[in-house]
Amino acid sequence: MPTTVKGVIARAEKAPAELVDIVIPDPGPHDVIVDIEATGVCHTDLAYRDGGINDEFPFLLGHESAGRVSVVGEAVTHVEVGDYVVLNWRAVCGECRACRKGVPQYCFATHNASQKMTLTDGTELTPALGIGSFAEKTLVHEGQCTKVSEDAPAEVAGLLGCGVMAGLGAAMNTGQVQRGESVAVIGLGGVGCAAIAGAKLAGATTIIGLDVDEKKLAAASELGATHTLATQGLSPQEVAEKVQELTGGFGADVVIDAVGIPQTYETAFYARDLAGRVVLVGVPRPGVELTLPLLDVFGRGGSLKSSWYGDCLPERDFPYLTDLFLQGRLPLDRFVTGRTDLAGVDTALDSLHEGGTLRTVAVIGR
Repeated sequence: MPTTVKGVIARAEKAPAELVDIVIPDPGPHDVIVDIEATGVCHTDLAYRDGGINDEFPFLLGHESAGRVSVVGEAVTHVEVGDYVVLNWRAVCGECRACRKGVPQYCFATHNASQKMTLTDGTELTPALGIGSFAEKTLVHEGQCTKVSEDAPAEVAGLLGCGVMAGLGAAMNTGQVQRGESVAVIGLGGVGCAAIAGAKLAGATTIIGLDVDEKKLAAASELGATHTLATQGLSPQEVAEKVQELTGGFGADVVIDAVGIPQTYETAFYARDLAGRVVLVGVPRPGVELTLPLLDVFGRGGSLKSSWYGDCLPERDFPYLTDLFLQGRLPLDRFVTGRTDLAGVDTALDSLHEGGTLRTVAVIGR
């Protein structure tokens, strides 16, 4: 039987998010219902609410979550009722050309639930990133559920579902930071600070955090930055020169742009060493263009990479990183800087415009 629960929706562009009744249908053969315990408040949800993703309103917001499987479809084999899971938005298909080439992190046909969640009047909802977890329950494909240790609190484990994984993976997977290398990270929100932590975990010895906000610089230092740099009022070239000064005059081996605007990307491009790697993990807004001298692209060598979801494989990375947290080797709990409930989600989304927090988490159930 369909179930009615509370969920947070965005009904129209830039309208306040609303806490309303939503209907969870019976799962299809490969679908599961997950009782949500905690969901992080992510910039992507703000973009959905404010029309920065697409116009498929109304959206059921939320995607960075942990919870417990409560109902499974008749053909589900990946999880069982009672499993404690982190939700992911790249449930790989195993059949597309990327999967067959052995690079499933780029899967072109990821799975989502086969049924639609709705409002009580039957209006179909578009779940954010195929998840929609600012809700007491949500419906996802079984492959979107990754089992992790139950010893990890949901407000911590759930962060691996999006932003923290994106940052960790930008350093460890996309940037392939090696022991003894130098890393610079531009933009020290949740994703950028996670990239700092990922660089430390990978063995980088010089880790430079760059931001305009002194509080974020302090957070980066706590998570592993060996140097920080306030960039307010500096040109991209001036910032690049300061990074070079901190790396023997050469530039960093890996520079991660966690902002995604032309100015920060230009900084990243020139702040790297010759043959260094630039990783773009900050999501640019539609229509933004970048201009670089093509001769400089050729002459500096190295690689220019984009990082999608930290190029993660949830089944590999989520349990591994959860275990590192439980061993005291990865301070995921430091990313939780605020808590709210479903009724406070819209206020928490607005606060993202102000900065100053790494992650506010909506604690929903147990």
